[in-house]
Amino acid sequence: MNDSKGSDGSDGSARSDDVPSAGTSNSEDAADEAERVSSELYDLIGIKGKASETGPGVSECGDKDPEKYFTIFHPWTFTPASADQLEGVMERLKTELPKNGWKVVEYGRDNSKNKNLSLTADNDEKKYSVQIAYFAKDESPNLNLMLVSGCYQVPDGEKVYRF
Repeated sequence: MNDSKGSDGSDGSARSDDVPSAGTSNSEDAADEAERVSSELYDLIGIKGKASETGPGVSECGDKDPEKYFTIFHPWTFTPASADQLEGVMERLKTELPKNGWKVVEYGRDNSKNKNLSLTADNDEKKYSVQIAYFAKDESPNLNLMLVSGCYQVPDGEKVYRF
């Protein structure tokens, strides 16, 4: 999303034209795809650890008809077996993600008190975006991931199932 005002005077948030189309799917199949993409990201992290058990959810797609259009979001946390294993992982992801179809669109420290290292990457082929934050100063250092899909349309005659 951009921070500037659009030509229509809006702030640019949650407009459906900002979200790429992800094609046609029902929400259950789209959620399964989100879990597959998250699993690929888990593999790219490349160190031993544990992912949280959080499942995907369904959200509205900007100002499009909420009965026909939706996005999938999948927040999860990766906690390494040993905290020191996370050293350098963000730099490695910055290099490895582009080799696997992702384009890093943002990389750097966030505005929080702890100045957490954050990375945002888009995968145009899969129609997903991921934001990864490295919480190095937490009691148990971890990576926090938020995966978000493009805008899906349900097949004709079906409605969006929300969970």
